[in-house]
Amino acid sequence: MRVHYPRTPHLPWSPGTTADDVRARDLAGLVGRRVVVTEKMDGENTTLYRDGLHARSLDSAHHPSRAWVKALHSRVAARIPEGWRICGENLFAEHSISYSELDGYFYGFSVWDGERCLDWPSTVSFLQGLGIPTPRVLWAGTFDEKAIQKQLKLDLSRQEGYVVRAAEGFSYTEFAERVAKWVRPSHVQTDTHWMHAEVVPNGLGAQAPFWAVRSGVDVGAGELSAGLSIGTPKKDDVLADAYVRLDSAGCHGNARLVGAVAALTHREPRSMLMASLAASLEMPTVRRIADVVGLAPRLQMSIDDEHRRAGLARMSFGTDLAVLHAVAAATAPDKSASENVAWSVLFAEDSGLLPESPIEGLRIACREAFAELSARAADRCWGEARQLFAEGRLASAEEAVAATWRWRDGEFPKVLHMVGVSGSGKSSTATALAGRENTVLVSLDELRTERGSRSDQSANQEVLTEGLRLLDEALSQGTDVVWDATSLTRQQRGLVGGVARRRNALTEYVVHLAPGSVLEERNAGRAHPVPAKVLAAQVRRFDPPYPGEAHRAVYVDTVGEDSAFDVLASSVWEG
Repeated sequence: MRVHYPRTPHLPWSPGTTADDVRARDLAGLVGRRVVVTEKMDGENTTLYRDGLHARSLDSAHHPSRAWVKALHSRVAARIPEGWRICGENLFAEHSISYSELDGYFYGFSVWDGERCLDWPSTVSFLQGLGIPTPRVLWAGTFDEKAIQKQLKLDLSRQEGYVVRAAEGFSYTEFAERVAKWVRPSHVQTDTHWMHAEVVPNGLGAQAPFWAVRSGVDVGAGELSAGLSIGTPKKDDVLADAYVRLDSAGCHGNARLVGAVAALTHREPRSMLMASLAASLEMPTVRRIADVVGLAPRLQMSIDDEHRRAGLARMSFGTDLAVLHAVAAATAPDKSASENVAWSVLFAEDSGLLPESPIEGLRIACREAFAELSARAADRCWGEARQLFAEGRLASAEEAVAATWRWRDGEFPKVLHMVGVSGSGKSSTATALAGRENTVLVSLDELRTERGSRSDQSANQEVLTEGLRLLDEALSQGTDVVWDATSLTRQQRGLVGGVARRRNALTEYVVHLAPGSVLEERNAGRAHPVPAKVLAAQVRRFDPPYPGEAHRAVYVDTVGEDSAFDVLASSVWEG
């Protein structure tokens, strides 16, 4: 059944109303509710179903500007459930606003299950799984008319307006009470209607190739490399093979992008790859790509089946096993490696870890089960439950609750373990975090300074021993500790982890990433620069932690705009 998209009423303060527009009678349906305010895009309202699509008019005829969205629909239609529809904006043709940095030519803004509009987080999640971007969120919070009017300052030469919608789901009959828009004055600024004019395509931005891959396009190595700002590999065949295997394994949306980029960059050192990709992609995606690059070769080796399930389960903590196996198969260097990957697939299927690992379902169930605990206790309980899952000792949230009773009170210290190359921003973060109540800083550089020279590496063993002693002493008294050292390798991190385990502490890695050029520039400007050869050696040796090495891990792009505190606060259940 085809459904008209409802007419969106104008907010009382919207200046762009015309004689035939609908105005909101009142805003009682928004008052007291959490809302999201998104940018209003200047395109053609379009609805996608499993078995077709149409513009605002249910019998909309062919138009050249609709060819692109029809191609998108052909790629994603099979993943739209029966009875669902996606409503959005077809932005292929320039209307009254010219766009130059679009993520794609179709932006989805609502998803409907019959007569019910999904809540906003579910909408974004579903659309991302199809490779469909959503309009930029300009404001979010409990509806506040004055705050929205005061804080939203649009560039009216490039933005049509904004849409306010309830963040929660609502019914079709409630639409006029839960959604309203603000449109710039005299929005239509052309004499000829866009449908009767020459089609002028809007411009795509740097993120467009990534969204194309997510939606099912086999973007070539050259275009994908350009979007990532990396050198183009000499051969395209690995990427082409990876696309086939990813599609066959049912990897869509961001999982497909992770697999494609991992196949494209599989020869790059993992730590350097993380730093270089952080400039183009969001950090969770970067980490997953780097983890696939680091873990895929392990599946190509012969492994004792006695330990295989536990190893695969640990890999699933932060890596989609279907993606991992697809990339491992596409990048296998010889027949023996290919056979090892094929056996791993069969073993994972037999163990219930493929086609979908149960770890994500367990994570969601545990999040709900631990919801009433403090953040510290929830992090610890999940970290311990995850490890028990890998060992095959639990499989449900109920079992996780029973197995983690001893950490539910949160009465244990915490180690915030800085990880990263010199100049990546660790010490700045460490100093700020050490200012928290009941928290002390243990810095190996400061201990060297106390011995006479910050740069003196001749007594590293004595300095490390003293640092571990101070760590043990603080934890024994229930004090949180910020550990500031490079901690480049798993072995180095393991020494701190051993003390933390002995003192029943929660361990959290705070991993700092920065491109080599940034590290060199920062190092040159430091009061105590590291010798260039030492810095280069650190970059080569750096082996970032994998999910599961600590109770919790946070990855910080210290070149981006987000502060370490923003990342720490927003990724409680990451890795």
